[in-house]
Amino acid sequence: MHVVDLRIADLRPKIKETKWDPSLEEKLLEQWEKEPQDRGGKGELLVIDTPPPYASGKWHIGGAAHYVQIDMIARYFRLKGLKVLLPFYVDRNGLPVEVQVEKAYGIRAHEIASTPEGREKFLSLCREFLDRAEEEIVKVWKRLGCSFDYWRRGTDSEEYRKVTQSTFIDLYKRGLIYEAERPVRWCPRCRTTLAEAEIEYREEEGYLYYVKYKLLEEERYLIVATTRPELLASCKALIYNPKDERYKWLKGKKALSPIYENVVEILEHPSADMGFGTGLVMICSYGDENDIRLFNELGLKPSVVVDEFGRMLPSSGFLSGLPVEEARKKIVEVLEKRGLLEKKEKIRHKIPVCWRCKTPLQIINKKELFLKQLEFRDGIRKIAKSIEIRPEMHRKKLLDWIESISMDWPISRDRFYATEIPLWRCTKCGSILLPEKGKYYRPWKEKPPFDRCPVCNAPSNYIEGEKRVLDTWFDSSISILYITRWLHDKEFFGKAIKNSIRPQGEDIIRSWLYYSLLRVYQLTGKPAFRRVRITGMGLDSKGRPMHKSLGNIIDPDEMISKYGADSFRFWSAISSRLGYDYRFDEKKFITGRNFATKIWNLTRFVSSFPYEGEIKSRTDLAFLALSKEYWEKIKRGYESLDMFEPITLLYELIWDIFASHYVELSKARAYNRDGEYRGEEQRSAWRTLHEILRGSLMLLSPIMPFITDYSFRSLYGKSVFNERLPNGLMESEEGQLARDARSIMEVNKALWAYKKSRGMKLKESIEGTVAIDGRLKGYIKDLEALHKSTFTVYEGKGERIGEGVYIVSA
Repeated sequence: MHVVDLRIADLRPKIKETKWDPSLEEKLLEQWEKEPQDRGGKGELLVIDTPPPYASGKWHIGGAAHYVQIDMIARYFRLKGLKVLLPFYVDRNGLPVEVQVEKAYGIRAHEIASTPEGREKFLSLCREFLDRAEEEIVKVWKRLGCSFDYWRRGTDSEEYRKVTQSTFIDLYKRGLIYEAERPVRWCPRCRTTLAEAEIEYREEEGYLYYVKYKLLEEERYLIVATTRPELLASCKALIYNPKDERYKWLKGKKALSPIYENVVEILEHPSADMGFGTGLVMICSYGDENDIRLFNELGLKPSVVVDEFGRMLPSSGFLSGLPVEEARKKIVEVLEKRGLLEKKEKIRHKIPVCWRCKTPLQIINKKELFLKQLEFRDGIRKIAKSIEIRPEMHRKKLLDWIESISMDWPISRDRFYATEIPLWRCTKCGSILLPEKGKYYRPWKEKPPFDRCPVCNAPSNYIEGEKRVLDTWFDSSISILYITRWLHDKEFFGKAIKNSIRPQGEDIIRSWLYYSLLRVYQLTGKPAFRRVRITGMGLDSKGRPMHKSLGNIIDPDEMISKYGADSFRFWSAISSRLGYDYRFDEKKFITGRNFATKIWNLTRFVSSFPYEGEIKSRTDLAFLALSKEYWEKIKRGYESLDMFEPITLLYELIWDIFASHYVELSKARAYNRDGEYRGEEQRSAWRTLHEILRGSLMLLSPIMPFITDYSFRSLYGKSVFNERLPNGLMESEEGQLARDARSIMEVNKALWAYKKSRGMKLKESIEGTVAIDGRLKGYIKDLEALHKSTFTVYEGKGERIGEGVYIVSA
């Protein structure tokens, strides 16, 4: 029997499974594990600087959704033929794991790690915790079908830390890293310095205290408002705004601080806020960053009264030894007893807290290592303006942060589970000794790499290793250098850095993004990335961030087992436009599951027909042209790195256009019902059914890889991931054909609405004749087969039931 003679009885689905079952995803995962991984073609190299997630525990669905979208980007560019480097490794350095281990074992890091043996034991406990957490994270992304290259060497690996230390050695030799004793933000609980980017602010209730300062050698008092009366012992000056007429008479005078009776100068300064309190401001060491700036600017000598444990120093007098909060209560009592407190007002204000443990921060003087950044602001600003940032609205956040930086970056930390600072010190001459780069050093544990001090020739027993570690952002900020082999392969680095994408959340613009741009610029003089992709925050259904304290954490495993990984990925793509917060919405998971079922039903239907023939029918050409128009828009959406546009368009094309209109219009020809169609007309329908579904499956595969790969293998005997998108734009005549297809759909909608309004079945014939625009004359045969009605060209008569659609009475 020739193919041209095939009738509906001879055409049956070649696929046995009648329903898509998400459990098939697990079988596919096993198959993918056995097959060679597709990493793209031999084209241009694309590097995706995958954010190394912190191994602090299992992801919630918001975190998992972020990484799923990164996988979508990589899969699309592989379809284009690019060779994609998509590593996945875990951020294992820094404070969070130490806090977790301290809580789990009821210990304090600074106590247990006070000896080399204790430190090694503490580090071992951290590694064990991180291993368990990393395993949980990897399970999630593997089950979600992500195609990452899993590098089992995270930021605590010898290789990664070697790169970090090499950057430190380079920058130190160039004079960009220096040691100095300066006021720094300090966490008394974590007992470490924090950089500006690590400071969070919490709003809380407090008091504004109005205290009395006696003018020197006068029986007059000034009222000064403060939230930090416990710092009175460190007050060195009072300032007022030079525009404030109330205090012009104070110029050149001095006052006595309450209780302590220290002489303080009264100065004019424009930073004094005339609307705050009484307009008089006390300058102490240190209440905030403004105090630090004014002490430097005005040449005041600081007298720090808070220690590294958050307790008052002997210089605070009767407050000595008290925690800051208790000291505040105590000094208020004394002020009230002595009649030196005019009043106190309840206020709500923001206080700086540690990003990890949320302890209120203090400012203390501390000797730290600093990386110069202030002098690089102009260069970083130019880069921030030149690189592509999507969406554009997030560029301002980066530029605002660059403008706000007020000090060099303190990079040394008094902690343990992080990259060690590669320095030794000669105790005889005081010199800082720097080793050669290219090796991982542990100075707190290892013998010095010097037989004698290269400065004073003292023997090695005078040389001590540095015990501090580097800020975790000093590590994380070189992720792009690590994956592009900056340290060991300059040729590969030169190629890779030219076409790199940084995908990340908006919450770490001021830290990971800024520090990466700074470090790569300092080390290479180049921008770290060509493109930056910024996502919003994952929220619960009520629009709240997901936190254990709120009890609103949603486990991705729960949603995957209920709806499947493709449904999860569908929700991730369609939940919001790029850069905006995305909410959990279970209805979208259900829509995703239903969409997968629809695709499977279409796959079974199309499997009934051979993949052959030449597309000649005008209906086929029109709907293929419309599909191509959609495909071009979908590709542009992918190119913009926003998954919302592709999934929205693909859903519309596959369900609303292909399934609802083209499949119905072409069924009669495809099945050759009643033997009315010539072989070429039938085979034209076959070919078009395959081409539209095949192209749509390819473009959907980055977002929903399971259903698309299973369908593609079922139809064509090979994986969709090995396919490549064809290049080329629509032909000029296809534009009119696509417009025709849209008009045909409007005809269908008008007729279906007409039938529904009269209680008719959708395929029931209409009494009379359907008249349509003469431009659609070539489509009448397929329209008549679908609607079981007679069609003609509109000649000015009939009842209008839709745009260009009329019913002419019999």
